[in-house]
Amino acid sequence: MMNFEHRTFHIQGRVQGVFFRQSARQQAQALGLTGYARNNSDGSVTIEAEGPPEALATLEAWCYHGPPAARVEQVAVEKGPVVGFSGFEVRR
Repeated sequence: MMNFEHRTFHIQGRVQGVFFRQSARQQAQALGLTGYARNNSDGSVTIEAEGPPEALATLEAWCYHGPPAARVEQVAVEKGPVVGFSGFEVRR
């Protein structure tokens, strides 16, 4: 797990009901990242992801537009300690 980092992405806008979580999982898996994507009660989506910094940067860039039906208004990014996720899942 050398050079693994952890990021939490908080995405606001029209990001629920537009396959944002499922698309995030596809992106993360293609990039070799682990973690999860979940909907929040305020209508936002949170993604926690771990992996190489370059892959996390690619996922971050994707978060600013998301899947075609999404309308992203804001993305907040936080660094944190590596948790050690085993895969990438969609949570409710």
